[in-house]
Amino acid sequence: MLRTWAGAALAAIGIVMAIGPAAAGAQALTELSATEAAARIRAGTLTSEDLMKALVEVVERKRDLNAFITFDRERALAAARKADSLAARKSFAGPLHGVPIVVKDNIHVAGLPSSAGTPGLRGFVPTRNAPVAEKLIRAGAIVLGKTNMHELAFGITSNNAAFGPARNAYDPTRIAGGSSGGTGNAIAARMAAAGLGSDTGGSVRIPAALNGIAGLRPTLGRYAQEGITPIAHTRDTAGPMAREVADLVLLDTIITGTRDRVAAPPLADLRIGVDRAAFFRNLDTEVEQLTNAALDRLRQAGAEIVEVDMAGLVDLNAKVSFPVALYEANVDLTAYLKRYRIPLDLAGLAAQIASPDVKGLFASAIVPGAKDAVPQKAYLDALAARPALQRLYAETFRKHRIVALAFPTTPLPAAPIGDDEKTKLNGADVPTFPTFIQNTDPGSNAGIPGLSVPIGRTAAGLPIGLALDGPAGSDRRLLGVGLALEALFGRLPAP
Repeated sequence: MLRTWAGAALAAIGIVMAIGPAAAGAQALTELSATEAAARIRAGTLTSEDLMKALVEVVERKRDLNAFITFDRERALAAARKADSLAARKSFAGPLHGVPIVVKDNIHVAGLPSSAGTPGLRGFVPTRNAPVAEKLIRAGAIVLGKTNMHELAFGITSNNAAFGPARNAYDPTRIAGGSSGGTGNAIAARMAAAGLGSDTGGSVRIPAALNGIAGLRPTLGRYAQEGITPIAHTRDTAGPMAREVADLVLLDTIITGTRDRVAAPPLADLRIGVDRAAFFRNLDTEVEQLTNAALDRLRQAGAEIVEVDMAGLVDLNAKVSFPVALYEANVDLTAYLKRYRIPLDLAGLAAQIASPDVKGLFASAIVPGAKDAVPQKAYLDALAARPALQRLYAETFRKHRIVALAFPTTPLPAAPIGDDEKTKLNGADVPTFPTFIQNTDPGSNAGIPGLSVPIGRTAAGLPIGLALDGPAGSDRRLLGVGLALEALFGRLPAP
């Protein structure tokens, strides 16, 4: 049964399981995708231990990137040797047997601390895996370590005052993005081929874009939320991150149990929408140039680029976004601390927050009695406004018969570390957080799937991502579009 399931999962992305030694030849082990590594381990041309040793060497050599909060070399190697002993007997756990992955430190992995990047949870060690992690571990994946993040996931820089900043894989003086910054820079830096982040308003797609990898925010509810330190239950979701879209397909296949094959459609069959008024506002000059060049390449390759107008999108999103996130943060974090019997209340957790931006937000708007706390009526009004936002998206997809909306994932490349409150955009000061989430936040509030793929680098070598938002439930089709774009644009070289 396990062999059948493994074959179906790999077949979902068109991978033939019997891969010989020549298939990867002289290719460095750290360049292998998760899909390739899994196939080679199953074929007996690669051991999990050899792969793990190669990845661990990169982790240790690139400690300056500060990708991990928890990393245990010997634990990882022991798990790889155990996987090899099973493989020697032709006993495979599943389609990720022996493949190392990384997991964001707000997603529970049994036996490893789950700090969510904050001192108050540093000693919390879950006894059970989060369901999203459990699916991958049961499929044979080995958790290499728990990755660094913006404290409590409340930000997009991953400049964590408690554990140090996660640094951009292509320029360590720049942010890795957030809040899943450690997962993003670890994958880009070749410490692992794939892993898990979480996304509330862009926290998978932003670090994916800034580190030159791919990331999927699935349709809300597609993945279980249990076992993940929350912000807002009507916005939060885990999401896979990888250097190759095929690996996103594989992880999504395993997490959801979906076995339908995902293939890249012909570009000539695609209608892709572009709303310049909503998503091309306040762009860095190079980001705009690279995005327009990518759209031109798509058009030249046969895709139809359709101009659309989502009038009112920005205002509708503003009615939903922060009122929901701030109100639910109070409720959901309080419930989380009780559920997992963590000996802190919300005020006690907030008192130990180290990062000034997060500490200030909790003090002003989230802890009980905060002067700027969102009233219940404002929260209910925000929930009532969400259907109009969802209808706007649904009607746009239907009316224009588009498979996705395309736009720059972030309005600017990675900012310098330390630009927590303000950063420069075309020479002018702009607020960091709202600027970086400008394009990823609306789809998050609508609960629709979003994908980011790399399309190139600036003159300074900083990666740029192109985002695709699709209709609710179209995750597999969106991943197919991602495969097509990846074939056109290629993947970024290692940092």
